[in-house]
Amino acid sequence: MAKPRTPKGRARLTVERLAEVYPGSAEELCALDHDGPFQLLAATILSAQTTDARVNMVTPVLFSKYPDAAALAAANPEDVEGIIRTTGFFRSKAKSIIGMATGVVTQFGGSVPKGLEDLVTLPGVGRKTGNVVRSVAFGLPGLPVDTHVLRVSGRLGLLEGMTPGEQRDAVKVEHRLNGLIPPDERGAFSLRIILHGRETCIARKPRCGACPLADFCPSVR
Repeated sequence: MAKPRTPKGRARLTVERLAEVYPGSAEELCALDHDGPFQLLAATILSAQTTDARVNMVTPVLFSKYPDAAALAAANPEDVEGIIRTTGFFRSKAKSIIGMATGVVTQFGGSVPKGLEDLVTLPGVGRKTGNVVRSVAFGLPGLPVDTHVLRVSGRLGLLEGMTPGEQRDAVKVEHRLNGLIPPDERGAFSLRIILHGRETCIARKPRCGACPLADFCPSVR
């Protein structure tokens, strides 16, 4: 098979190949345990600078005590800090999830909004977190960009023509990838790229010999 010569062609093959390796919807691929948009939003905020497995260890206690936005909005910050302490940066995270819950109650009547422009008005919620909630909880177009997505997309040549600075800019990369990935594939694509970046296309010594994309990746070593 001829190698694709354009970012669009490489993106199409990446979507196809990684869907075979990591099948499932964005909801099925998400590693954060949750029940509904509110729990996913809180869990995603907590996942910053820690592992999903660590977050999954503390959220059962958190959500049993604060099952919805109204309950968390009224929480004692010190109680929340005690529950989430092992996720790191627990004071700022407690402030963020309580602030997020308060915003959901006061701005959106207790229901997590679906629009990215609304989600990012909530404390602790940036475009990455908002896109996680859109794609996983609501099944809407959303392409979260993290360090794995930045690295793997660059290596695959999907960011061809962007300056090095632009390739490190999550918002610019999100917009570039949105132009390459069909809307209904964006959430699952991001999660598959993250899994691929963790398991195969790792930062220091990518496992090119085991990569299902090696036959067309321009960065094969």
